[in-house]
Amino acid sequence: MRALADPHRRTVLDILRDHEATAGELADALPIARPGVSRHLRVLRESGLVEVRQEAQRRIYYLRPEPLIEVNDWLETYRTLWQHRIDALHTEIKRGKRTRR
Repeated sequence: MRALADPHRRTVLDILRDHEATAGELADALPIARPGVSRHLRVLRESGLVEVRQEAQRRIYYLRPEPLIEVNDWLETYRTLWQHRIDALHTEIKRGKRTRR
């Protein structure tokens, strides 16, 4: 969860969701210095969200979706809870509109 808390890391994940990228390409897409991008990539690698492979002199980063699937499964119970509450709110709003007429 710590790895997902930072908006720059989420941006990196968004980019890698669509295509693999080098650290330089990721740095060009973020409003921070390259050392900061390297630190974010390290956190993402250590959390298992991103992997890297070497191609000649380039390091290519790519997304590992499995940890995100685990987060999604964990969040599902909260989604269900909030959906029930939102449904109840819609019901109360409709009742209120009927009683005002």
